Amino acid sequence: MSNVIAENALHYQASQDFNKARNKAILSRIQHFMHLDKDKLLSFNDVKDILKPKNQAYKGMQIVPVNLIVGSEGRYRDFNKYFLPRSERLRNRWERVDEALLKDIILPPIQLYEIGGAYFVRDGNHRVSVARSQGVEVIDAEVISLSSEIAINPAMTTDDLRHSLIQYEKHIFYEKTEFGTLTADYDLDFKAPGQYDVIYNHILVHKYYLNQGKTEEITFAEALVSWYNKVYSPIIRIIKDEWIEVDFPGYTPSDLYVWIVKHWDFLKKKYGVHYSLAKAARDFSHKHGQSKGRVLRFLSVLLGRIFKDPLKKFNLELEKVQKI
Repeated sequence: MSNVIAENALHYQASQDFNKARNKAILSRIQHFMHLDKDKLLSFNDVKDILKPKNQAYKGMQIVPVNLIVGSEGRYRDFNKYFLPRSERLRNRWERVDEALLKDIILPPIQLYEIGGAYFVRDGNHRVSVARSQGVEVIDAEVISLSSEIAINPAMTTDDLRHSLIQYEKHIFYEKTEFGTLTADYDLDFKAPGQYDVIYNHILVHKYYLNQGKTEEITFAEALVSWYNKVYSPIIRIIKDEWIEVDFPGYTPSDLYVWIVKHWDFLKKKYGVHYSLAKAARDFSHKHGQSKGRVLRFLSVLLGRIFKDPLKKFNLELEKVQKI
C-alpha cells in the first residue's frame, strides 16, 4: 500500500511540475509577444545554414552545462527558448522523465551537437527540458562538434546570429583588403551573409579588365580604389538620387548595389549592352520595391528637379562589372 501511495505522490508531483513548466512557457510567450523570436528555441538546421560549418568531429562523452543547450535539431517547435514545453501533448513523456529524475534513476546520456560554444539536442529534448525546469546545472552528453568562427550566446536569436556572422565577414573583408583605409568608407554593410565575397569578386573582375593591355600588372589595392570610384560610388549615387532606398526599407545601399548590378546584367542580355544603368535601377525598383520612392520621384519632378543619368561617362567601365 505504501508503494502505491508513493507512486501516486510521484505521479502527482510530476503532473504539478509539468503544469508549472507549461505556465512558465505561456508567461514567457506573453512577455515576448512583441518579439516572438526571443522566445523561440534555435533550430540547429537553421544555424547550420547560416554558419555553414566545414568540419565536424566526434568528441565523445562530456559533462555539459544545461544553460548552454540553446537549440534542437528536430524538436525546436516543441519547446521555447528556455526548453519549457509549449504544448500539452508533451505531458506524458515529460512527466515520465520527471518521475525518473525524482526517483534518482540514471537516464542514458543525451546526444548533442556543439557549434560556436553552444549545444543543440540530437536526442534527449525532454530530458533537457526537465533538467532545466528542476534546476539541474549539468548533464551527461555524447557530443559531436562542428567548426565555427562565430561564438553563439545563449540569448541569441537567429537574426542575432546572422548579424554576428555578417559583422565577422565585414571584419575579415576590411582587414584583408584594407577597404576602409583605401576608401575612407566604413559603411559597406549588408543584411545577408556572403555578400562581401561578391564584392571581392567584383573587384577581382575589375582588376582583370584594368590589366588588359598593360605590361605591368596593377595591384589589388589600385583595382579596389578604381572599382570604388568608377563603379560602386556612381551606382550608390544613382540609388540615392533616384530615392531607391525608400523603396526597400530595412536594406542598405550596398544591398541594392548588388541587386541592381545583377538586374542590370539581366537587362543588358535582353535589350543590349547599351541599356542605361539608371534605367535598370528604376526598373528594379519598380518591379521589386515599394511605391514610396516612386512617389518621391514624382514629387521631385513636380518641384522641377531634373533627373539625369550620372553614369553616362562610366558606362564603359560598368559594362565590365562581373556578371552575377
